[in-house]
Parts: sequence; C-alpha cells; structure tokens
Amino acid sequence: MSEIILTIDGVDLRELYGERNRHLDIIKRSYPDLKIISRGNYVKLSGKKKDTQRAKSNLESMIRLLKKNKTLDDFLVQDVINGENVFMETDESTLSDSTIVHGRDGKPIKARTLNQKKMVESIDKNDIVFAIGPAGTGKTYTAVALAVRALKHKLVRKIILTRPAVEAGESLGFLPGDLKDKVDPYLRPLYDALDDMIPGEKLNYFMDNRTIEIAPLAYMRGRTLDNAFIILDEAQNCTRSQLKMFLTRLGPSAKCIITGDMSQIDLPRNQQSGLPATVRMLEPISGIDFIKLGPEDVVRHRLVKEIIRAFEKEENKMMERRNKKVTFTDKLSEEE
Repeated sequence: MSEIILTIDGVDLRELYGERNRHLDIIKRSYPDLKIISRGNYVKLSGKKKDTQRAKSNLESMIRLLKKNKTLDDFLVQDVINGENVFMETDESTLSDSTIVHGRDGKPIKARTLNQKKMVESIDKNDIVFAIGPAGTGKTYTAVALAVRALKHKLVRKIILTRPAVEAGESLGFLPGDLKDKVDPYLRPLYDALDDMIPGEKLNYFMDNRTIEIAPLAYMRGRTLDNAFIILDEAQNCTRSQLKMFLTRLGPSAKCIITGDMSQIDLPRNQQSGLPATVRMLEPISGIDFIKLGPEDVVRHRLVKEIIRAFEKEENKMMERRNKKVTFTDKLSEEE
C-alpha cells in the first residue's frame, strides 16, 4: 500500500475538483481501488503504488492545465487520464511559441497538438507537406492558418485553396444557382477557417482582387501556381491523375499542403483514391514531408475521438475477416 498527500497551490479548488467533486470522481472511476480524500488544499491518495503515482501525475497535469487555461472540464480531465492532449501538458520551456498567426480581434491561432506543431515545423523546411488523418484533427484549419501567416509575412503573393467537388452521398444537381453556387457548399470549411483569421472587409477585398482564391480542383488544370501558398483539401477524393495534375502545377516559389482522410473516401465505386499510391511514390523525394495525425489530435468534442476509434476497430475486424476469407479460398484452390 502507498499513501501520498498532495498540496494544491495557485489554482481555484472548485475548478480543480469540479462541481460536487466531479473531477475527483472521474479519477476514482479510473482507479477503482484507489481511495481519494480531499480536505481544502490537501488531497490524500491511498492504494496500490502504481495507482497513487498515476493519480498524483494526473492531478499535477490538471493543475498545470488549469493554471494555463483557467478552466477545466470533464472531457479534458478524462483526456489527461487517457494520456491524451499531451501537447497541452508539455512543459512550456520545451516548446517554441505555438501561435501560428493572430486571427480576428487578435485571437491567437495555435497548434494545439504535437502533430499540428509538426505540420508547422515541416512547412518551414519543406515545399510540399502531406497531412493525413481523420476528421477533427485540425488538418485544414492548421493549413489555412499557415497560409494566412505566409501571406501576412509577404512570403507569398496569394493563397489558393482547392478541393475536389465530389458529392458525399448527395447530388449537386438539385442545388439552386449557377456552378459557383452549387460548388461553394463543398468549399465552406475553407471559408469558415478564413473567417476566423481575417476580418470580413479585408477578406472580401482579398477575394475580390484574387489574393485569396477558393476554387474546385478542376479549375487548376493548365495553370502554373507560383508565389503562392496552395492547399489541396480532401485529397482522398482525388484520383491518381488528378493528384498528378495538381502537383505538377506548382511553380518554383510555391508552398503546398495536401490534406486527406483515408477513412472518408466519397469517390464512386468504380474510381480509386489516388492518395495512398501517391504517398508511396513520393515518400523517397527530398523536400516532401508526410505528417500522420490520429485520434489523439482530435480537437473537437471528446466523443469524436471515441467515434473514430470505434470505426477504426470495426474496419480492422472487417479487414481481418476479408483476409481470412482470401486465405481460405487460396487454400481450397491449392487442394483442388
């Protein structure tokens, strides 16, 4: 048995413990054999040594997060216990300033996870970066922030944001208006990210004079994209020929980020995503980097992480069943 008494200083105890000690209850549920007693700014932990040490580490992480963020919610407490959001827990002295750019009203836009920070570091060293990962990991948002930073620092003359206009189970045809009106909903995430980072009037000015251009991928054919920061979003919905077309548009002074989520391919059944093959082909080339993001990088609701993990688990089971079926069929063929 082990006993630890932790002294709490410099934080609001109500925020740390949670309403009616909810945050402490989350720790208790995670370590059912652990006894936790709180008395003012003292917390007593009694139980197995590994449980008391882990709970102590969790509480210390919660204190650091509370000092930094001023608030602490149930989801963040659970993330700490799960060992997630480690970027936020990392000692500030080991990190450079994580602010990418200041958005509207001076709001700092920051890399919020380790892999987002890798994206920031990678684009400084490479001209082409692939950011591959599931929904909610901040791929597009971080990429747009990096593009806005490059424009503000006059490293590029324009920003070009593009996506393949692939229908995600719904038809474009029924939408009212001309082609632009029909395609704009597919480009909405790019507009939303820009809205967060550039004041409305200035954004409209940039769009009008084509300093910022948002267009479907098909509009890139035949162009040379130079002195520009280019983002290809939803690249999993590109065929190999589309990716080749896009990547061969880049001029000598261009920077490019390609984002994709291999778990959300919306191409018709008779078309294959060109992203996996393109990544394999380009991996040996210097100046191109690949950042893989995962559920630990999700910055949306905590349940999004659990949803992604549930889908991944089911997809792995399906893959195992398919592999077993193939092996069984091969065995029958050999016996015949």
